[in-house]
Parts: sequence; C-alpha cells; structure tokens
Amino acid sequence: MGKVIGIATRIKTKASMEVCTTANVSFEKGIGNDSRGVIKGDRQVTVMTQECWDIACTELSQKMRWTTRRANILIEGIDLENTKGCLLKVGNFMLEITGELKPCPRMDEQIVGLTKTLIPNWRGGVTCKIIKEGTVNEGDKVTIERVK
Repeated sequence: MGKVIGIATRIKTKASMEVCTTANVSFEKGIGNDSRGVIKGDRQVTVMTQECWDIACTELSQKMRWTTRRANILIEGIDLENTKGCLLKVGNFMLEITGELKPCPRMDEQIVGLTKTLIPNWRGGVTCKIIKEGTVNEGDKVTIERVK
C-alpha cells in the first residue's frame, strides 16, 4: 500500500505549480482547478512516485523539488511501471491509468538532463483519467488494482 505525499496544480500551461495539502477531484476540473484537468484524451491527472524522483535526483546529483516534474500527485510505495489500464484508488476517489507520462523538453528547460533521466522505467510517472470523484489529501492511502 502507498500514500499521497504531495499535491500540486497549475492555473495555466507553463505556470508555476501550486502545492496544496488537499484538493477536490472532479470530472470537470481534475485536481483542484488544474489547467490540464479538463478531459482531453487520456491525460486528466498525472501521478509520479517519490522513489522514481529520488533516482532522478541522484542521477543528476541535484536535490530538486518534486514539482519540477509538474505532476499533480506525488505518491510513495506503489510501482507505476507498466500499469496502463490499472485502477489507482487514492483516498475516496479513483483513477484509471491511461499510460506513461513521457517527459517533454520542458524538463530540460528547468534542469539539463532531466528529460533523459525520467525516461527509463516510467520514472516520469503516469497519466490518468478520473473514474470516481472525491477529495485528495496528503497522507491518503493509495492502492493499485491490476485489471486483467
């Protein structure tokens, strides 16, 4: 079992990530009022793990804030590699993992080499769509259900 250790949103594309301790999760707005929260294809919410972020920091010999990755939810204790189609239960809401969150060149605009270090083993996280609305809080339990 894992848990939520960080929540972040942004009001528009390329805006700074705003960290919060709790946020509503809705079909219309995603996490809080995140600019990417409106359903557009399969990317409504993004999730990454602390374990993968720590590897990236170690490889780059830099301590970086997790929001540099620009993900919405930071979790620990769950392996997200190759989980497309799985369900992620986070507190009282549920997400369907729709694929790998592939790092874009924006990562290197912040830290040179970050794009490359996030590529292996789905280190950059996953894209998700909301299946059940609710609220996300730091400390919420996270479980993964592998769908056959």
